[in-house]
Amino acid sequence: MRFSLGSLPRLAYAGFVLARAGVFSDVDPSILPPAARLPLALAKLLAKRAQGTNGAKTPGIGNLPGAINRLGPSYVKLGQFLATRPDVVGADVVRQLELLQDRMAPFPREVAVATIEAAFGQPLDRIFLKLSEPVAAASIAQVHKARVKDADGERDVAVKVLRPGVERRFRRDLGDMYFAARLAERWIDDARRLKPVEVVDTLARTVKMEMDFRLEAAAASEFGENVAEDPDFRVPRIDWERTEKEVLTLEWIDGIPLSDIPAMAAKDYDLPALGRIVIQSFLRHAMRDGFFHADMHQGNLFIDDQGRLTAVDFGIMGRLGFNERRFLAEILYGFIKRDYRRVAEVHFEAGYVPHVHKVEDFAQAIRAIGEPIHSRTADQISMAKLLTLLFEITGLFDMKTRTELVLLQKTMVVVEGVARTLDPKLDMWSTSEPVVRAWIEQNLGPLGKLQDASRAAGTLARFAANLPVALVRAENIVNTLEGMAENGFELSDNAVRKMAEAEARGARLGHIALWVIAAIGLLLLFR
Repeated sequence: MRFSLGSLPRLAYAGFVLARAGVFSDVDPSILPPAARLPLALAKLLAKRAQGTNGAKTPGIGNLPGAINRLGPSYVKLGQFLATRPDVVGADVVRQLELLQDRMAPFPREVAVATIEAAFGQPLDRIFLKLSEPVAAASIAQVHKARVKDADGERDVAVKVLRPGVERRFRRDLGDMYFAARLAERWIDDARRLKPVEVVDTLARTVKMEMDFRLEAAAASEFGENVAEDPDFRVPRIDWERTEKEVLTLEWIDGIPLSDIPAMAAKDYDLPALGRIVIQSFLRHAMRDGFFHADMHQGNLFIDDQGRLTAVDFGIMGRLGFNERRFLAEILYGFIKRDYRRVAEVHFEAGYVPHVHKVEDFAQAIRAIGEPIHSRTADQISMAKLLTLLFEITGLFDMKTRTELVLLQKTMVVVEGVARTLDPKLDMWSTSEPVVRAWIEQNLGPLGKLQDASRAAGTLARFAANLPVALVRAENIVNTLEGMAENGFELSDNAVRKMAEAEARGARLGHIALWVIAAIGLLLLFR
C-alpha cells in the first residue's frame, strides 16, 4: 500500500472522531515519545465527558462503537479485528469493541439486484423465484431471503450480496492504516513488539478473503464436512450453482439466535447444556480439526428446531497446525491440573519465549495467574481475565505477538461470553476438560506416539523418493555459481531498469534537497 497525501487529513479526521469518543483518555503519556505527548494532550481535551452517577464528568470510551460506525465500514472491520488484540488496545477497549454489531445502513434492493444480475450475467428471475428486501446489513455485505426451485423442489435460501464500492473504500483506508502503523513502529518502541504493521497485514488478508464469497463458500463447505458427524452442531449447505465472487447463496436457517434468551427459554431449551455445547464445539473444532469459526458471537449462532447449534457467516475462519493445537491443549490442561512448570515448558518448546529467560521464572509468573483462579468458584473464573493476565506476563518475558494464535485467543474470549449469557455459573474448566483430555490422550499418549512414528516414516519415504531430483538440482546450482564466479554476475533487464529508476529518484530527491537548502539560505541572507 502506498502513502498518499490524502492519508493525513483522513487519519486526522479519524483521530478527531476517536478522541471525541474518549479512546485516548486512559493512555499513559510516559510510554509515548515526546513528539506524541502534545497530540495526546489535545486528544484528551477533545474527549467527551460522560455523565457519571454522582454528577461529575469523567472521560470514558463508552462512545467508541458509535464513533467507529461513524467512520465507516473499514473502521468497523478494524474495530472488530482489534477486539482480537487485547495486548494492543487493552481489555477495557476490547470490551467496547465487542459491542460493535457491524450493523450498517442497508443499500437498496435494486442495487443488490443489479449486482446479482451482473455477477451471473442473466436476469434475476432466472436465478431466484423471488428476492426479499434486506434482512441484515453489515460492513461488507447484506443478506436477503430468496426462494429457488431445483430438482428437489422449492426451498428458501439466504443470499449475501457484496456492498457496492466497498473494495475501493477498503483499499484507500487500508493504505491510511499502513501509514499510521509504520509511524507507530518507527516512533514508539513498544509498538515494535506488538507489530502494528502485521496487524494491518492480517486485517488486509482477512478483508480480501471476506470480499470474495467463493472463498467463504469454500470455508463453509470444508467446515461443514468436518462437523458432519457432530450430533449437536451443524453448518448450512452451500448453493454452489448460485454463488459467485459478489454473491453467496446458502441454506436458509429457521432458528432462534443465541442472543434471544427469552425465546429459547419459551421453547424450553436447556440453556446450561447449550452453553456447554458452545464451549466444547469450539474446542473440538480447534483441536480436532485445526479449523474453527473465528467469529462465534451470538448473532452468528442459532438454535434450530432440532435443538442443534447452527453457525453462519464464515468470512473469518481460523487455522491451527499440529504444534499450535498441542500448545493450546497443554496450556489449558496445565492450568486445569495446576501444572505451571509444564505450562512454562510448553511456551519455551514452542519458541514463544526467548531462551534468555529461565523456565523456572516463567513458571513462577504463570503460577501468579493460575492460583487466584483456583481459589475462586467456577462462575467467578473468566477466560477473558486469564488471557489478559497472560498477555501482561508474556510482555514482561519479551514474548512477541504470535499471529497464528490471535484469532484463537479472541475466539476463546467471545465463546466464553456467549456461553456465560446462557449459563452465568458455567464452569469453564470442567466443561473444557473432557475435550482437552481426549485430544491429549489421542495425540500425545501411546496412540499419538504411534501416529507420530507413522508420520515420520512417511516423511522419510517422501524424502528418499525425492532425493535424486534434489541432488540434480543441487548440482545445477553449484554449476551456476561456479559459472558466475568465473564470468561475473549478469543482471536481468528488469533489474537494470529498476536500478536506473532508483538512481533517478535519488538524483531528483538530491536536487530537491539542494533547492530547499538554497531557499533557506536566501531567507537567512535577506532577514
